[in-house]
Parts: sequence; structure tokens; C-alpha cells
Amino acid sequence: MSYVLTDQKDSVLTITLNRPEAYNALNAELSEQFIDALKQAKRSKDIKIVVLTGSGNAFCAGQDIKEVADNNKLTFTEVLMRRYNIIVNSIRELDVPVICRLNGVAAGAGASIALACDYIVASENASLVMAFIKVGLVPDSGASFFIVKQLGYQRAFELFTTGRPLSAGEALSLGLINMVVPKHKLDIAVEEVVNYYKDAPSVAIKLTKRLLNRALFASSLDEVLQWETYYQEIAGRTEDHKEGVSAFLQKRKPNFKGK
Repeated sequence: MSYVLTDQKDSVLTITLNRPEAYNALNAELSEQFIDALKQAKRSKDIKIVVLTGSGNAFCAGQDIKEVADNNKLTFTEVLMRRYNIIVNSIRELDVPVICRLNGVAAGAGASIALACDYIVASENASLVMAFIKVGLVPDSGASFFIVKQLGYQRAFELFTTGRPLSAGEALSLGLINMVVPKHKLDIAVEEVVNYYKDAPSVAIKLTKRLLNRALFASSLDEVLQWETYYQEIAGRTEDHKEGVSAFLQKRKPNFKGK
């Protein structure tokens, strides 16, 4: 069975987690297929955008608790090192925008995966749940990193130690997601974001993502300034930059070609 569906249209690859009967909970098979799909996206030179979503009414409920309960030989170290850490790092290392179509609840590692994406468009019925504490666990899959970086210590402590759900609206107000729309308008909103990035200068987008990763993970302002200088020099030599300047001076829409 395909627990992960991939659909490429032009330069857009949509990856759909596909265990709707289990709220797309992550088991060994789904995780393996998910990693393969991300590898496919990284290898392809034709893909400019990745859309990540879940089937049914959920985005991803996190680790399949039943799998862990049924396998006493499965360690958390194995699950994290061989699955989730690879998934989260793969999303961050993709040189193209990864747009999360947050169609429902994202809990535990599912929330971590959503937060690893570059742009999150959420249905108004979606939610983020730091559910780790509910089963006596600590945050993983990068959740502690992303939440502390974005919200600060006190708010992160509250969310992780209570496990209370964050509605899409509250997550928007906290700056964790980019957009909230009615459920029936989710696909339209995602398509608008996709269309923007399809026409954007892809080299500059790639370098911007790399730069923001450096800024996010860097330890000093000086290091960030050095990487800004390095990537700006590369971007400034692209044909897209020349086209952008020409279009600005000619007061027309630029025609970026990713070169």
C-alpha cells in the first residue's frame, strides 16, 4: 500500500501522507516512503516547489503509538535517528520552497514536520498539538528548536508541558503559520502561494532559504553577515537579477527563468 502519494504537475511536487484511517500517523512504512519522496524531490532538477499535506481530515498525528506499544524492541533513538530526524533535515535541506497545506490536526512529530516547512497555509479547522507530554515524552523531531526560536522559552515551556492544542487562529497570531483560510478555500489559497513561487526567481529563493537556515542555526550576528555577503554575491550574478533590474526600470513584470 502507498502510505505516501506523490503527484508532480509541471514543476510542483505534492507529497501526501496517506494513512487517513490513522490520521496519517507515522509508522515504519509511511516514514520510509516519506523519506524516499523527499529524496526524489532533492534529486529532481525539474521541481521548483514541494507541497506537503495529509489525506482525509488530518495532517499528521505524529508517531503511531500502537506501533511502539506492539514492538518492545523499537527504541526511541532508532525511530528518531532513522526516521524523523532524517525527514526534518531533508525538508530544511531542500533548495526549493516547501509549502505545508495544513488540512487538519498536526500533533507531536506531525507538528514538528509542519513547522519545518517554509510556508504554512492552514485550514481554519487545523491545529498544532505538542502532544508529547500526554504520553510522558519530551518534544522531538526539532519541535523544541523551532518553538523556542519562534516563541521564546516561557511560551515554549507552557505548550510542551501542557500539550494544549493551538488552534490555527492562535498559531497565526503567534507567527507559527502564515495564513488561515476557510476549509473550502484551502486549495485555492495554496494554489495562489504556489503560483507566486513558480514565477519567483528560483535561484534567489534557493539562496534565501540557505541564508535563513544559516541565520536560524548561527550563533552570532557576524556569522550571519558573512553568509549574507556570500550568498548575495552569488545572487547578484544571476540572469534573474539582471532581469529583475531591467523589469523594474522598464516598469513591467519580470520573467524569471531560474538562471
